[in-house]
Amino acid sequence: MGSRAKTFFTEADQQRIEEAIRTAECRTIGEVAVMVAEGSDDYADAEVLAAVFLAGFVSLLVTEAFLNASLWHFILITLLLFVPARLLVRKLPAMKLSLVSMKRRETAVRHRAVRAFYEKGLDRTRQKTGVLFFLSLLEHRVWVLADKGINEKIDQKTLNAFAQNVSRGIREGHACDALCRAIRDAGNILAEHFPIAPHDTNELPDKVITD
Repeated sequence: MGSRAKTFFTEADQQRIEEAIRTAECRTIGEVAVMVAEGSDDYADAEVLAAVFLAGFVSLLVTEAFLNASLWHFILITLLLFVPARLLVRKLPAMKLSLVSMKRRETAVRHRAVRAFYEKGLDRTRQKTGVLFFLSLLEHRVWVLADKGINEKIDQKTLNAFAQNVSRGIREGHACDALCRAIRDAGNILAEHFPIAPHDTNELPDKVITD
């Protein structure tokens, strides 16, 4: 886990993202961070179910073609194929993701973003002005999470609009452009409600965090 997250953005992309963050933060006390995760859940139950379907399908073909549709052979071959089928599903996560509802995916991404916010210490800014852009690659979903200070002025609906635009960018193959644009637009709103103050310091990393 994590290898795709580390290489999802090229070095040039990461430099663009860091510059977008610095540009946004130079006008606001708000602190912006970006995190990329390979996935928000392993969906183990869906993995098992997909493996059962795959092993059963192959077993059905074999027993129908060579073993006179024997039920016992079908069960035995399905059991023998289950482990390799599960390994294949793990290598091709889209197979199990097709068995996971949109609502469950969105919930998983939201929960993982909240956990990351605290695990990475993004809740420790002095004025509670941290903002996290959390990208979950498996689900092609994004969640934008803001700390208490920002939520008092900027509602989640506005943050969700940023997330939807970045999600669309990921699906269309323009993730970096969409993310930089969302960071810029978020910076404009943050500057309006939380303008830069004397002696403001950079409290969160500008580099893309991976997990």
